[in-house]
Amino acid sequence: MHEYTSTARVWGLSCPGFPEEVSRARRWTRDILRDSPLADDAELIVSELSANAILHTASGQEHGSFHLAVAVSAQVVAVSVTDDGGTATAPKVEHQDQDAEHGRGLGMVSAIAHRVVVHDSDQGHTVTAELFADTRLGGHPC
Repeated sequence: MHEYTSTARVWGLSCPGFPEEVSRARRWTRDILRDSPLADDAELIVSELSANAILHTASGQEHGSFHLAVAVSAQVVAVSVTDDGGTATAPKVEHQDQDAEHGRGLGMVSAIAHRVVVHDSDQGHTVTAELFADTRLGGHPC
């Protein structure tokens, strides 16, 4: 294989920060992963991360947006949502009470994904959730 060739494929989508864009992000993800057994989990993760971006960051304000990336290889499906920032703290996984009405989204994402990573920058935050095609690659969190 050529040193600059990868078997991974990456797609990107930018969406205005409107609530109805969450369903578009879900459909787009489902279309990309239509033949993957990880499609349902990835779609749910995209929905949760996109909604969080709109609700909790500048992405949901006037002229705000969020950006979605889906990377697919034989071993991993990685979905990333980047928000417009505007918050003092980065997203973090909190394990809330089952009856809590808010604050459970990233906890749910971390329960579904094999790994969740949060990156901050001056422009915003990126949350990446990875789903392994073979759980022996990284195990599943308990």
